[in-house]
Amino acid sequence: MVLLAWPLALTNLSQMALLATDSAYLGHLSTEALAAVTLSGALFWTVLSPGFGLSFAAAAMLAQERGRRVGHVRAMRRTLRAGLLGAVLAAVPGMVLLWNGGAVLLALGQEPGLAEKAQDFLRCILWGIPAFGIFLTLRGLMAAMERPWPPLVMGLLAVPLNALLGWVLIFGHLGAPALGVRGAGIAGAVADGFMAVALAIFIARDRRLRRYRFFGRLWRLDMARLGRLVRLGLPIAAQMLLEIGLFSAVGLVMGSFGAQAVAAHAIALQIASTTFAVPLGLGQAATARVGLAIGAGRPWAARRAGWVAVLLAVAFMLPMALGMMLAPGALARLFLDPAAPDTAETAALAATLLFLAGLFQVSDGVQVVGAGALRGLHDTRAPMLIAAGGYWGLGFLAALALAFPAGLGPAGIWAGLVLGLAGVAGAMTWRWARLSRRGGLTARARPA
Repeated sequence: MVLLAWPLALTNLSQMALLATDSAYLGHLSTEALAAVTLSGALFWTVLSPGFGLSFAAAAMLAQERGRRVGHVRAMRRTLRAGLLGAVLAAVPGMVLLWNGGAVLLALGQEPGLAEKAQDFLRCILWGIPAFGIFLTLRGLMAAMERPWPPLVMGLLAVPLNALLGWVLIFGHLGAPALGVRGAGIAGAVADGFMAVALAIFIARDRRLRRYRFFGRLWRLDMARLGRLVRLGLPIAAQMLLEIGLFSAVGLVMGSFGAQAVAAHAIALQIASTTFAVPLGLGQAATARVGLAIGAGRPWAARRAGWVAVLLAVAFMLPMALGMMLAPGALARLFLDPAAPDTAETAALAATLLFLAGLFQVSDGVQVVGAGALRGLHDTRAPMLIAAGGYWGLGFLAALALAFPAGLGPAGIWAGLVLGLAGVAGAMTWRWARLSRRGGLTARARPA
């Protein structure tokens, strides 16, 4: 599990590094440019949710098909074709929305100047969305094949490529025009294209993978397989939208408490997102390991893989939680300029939020790994309903109640997140335990 999960986790961190590079460049360009691209982030990740859902569904299907062994090559080839087609089709509505991103942000009450700059950025980076969806689908294939290192290599190579292109296009070095936020968008789209093309070339040329002929007859439409992929993937996409929407809504509510609260929220969220990349990789590995075992008709192995992934998530997130709870102030000051006049107040609030983030680290890790293990069983509807109830029915309502009627302010919002994530983690674990105890794995294990 560790050998499969760590490269997946590092690949997730490489995707974060792409965004961090753009933020660093644009922060030196102007505060307005950084704010505009930061504002674009929530909208951009929201439209990526359908692609993520379909890619995770494809990974689950591919893992079970490989586990069956008999006839698995043809089945995997058909699923991959459906996954690649689904990734491209899922990108189209999002691209249309992002092309009109400025109007969307204006409708949400954002400043016209920031909305205009955000639209410039979005109209450039949106061209990389189909390629990013293809990369995610191919990464799921490599996870099912238990070869996670090639996607990691492509992701790591994309970081310096994005950094070089951003440096040239944002600031106008090496004789190029200074494009500002447009340059950041172009660099991001090119990096996404590079990852997809490079990974596809590797799969087509690798000696061990070449015999599968994964890209053979790509033009053939398999509507039945695509329909199955959509039915499995839409609940995953909805679950991701619920989670992304929760943190986006929390960010908007945080704005009512002023700039310092927004800055403190951004610091705590950045650190929590970084630690989250590791259990996210464990969840992706759990999908593959559970799916392989179920496809092979080995329910005991699937049960063991799911619980091992959960325990590994706890083992990693527990020290992360202790670090945030024991040294929140030191972590917060890493993101702040000591010479700024309001640093002390912002650092104090960020330290409070980081302490609360420490309280939900274990819950956050367990819930994402639980969802990944359940995806290996092709169980996606129940996790979606759990996310709806936990994130919004419990977490967001508690955040509003604690922040305003209870008078806890920004700390109350993050306390609500603690409750919501704890509820989701408990429900995901209960569902996995229930399926294991009552023979749910045996019912899904259908050897060829």
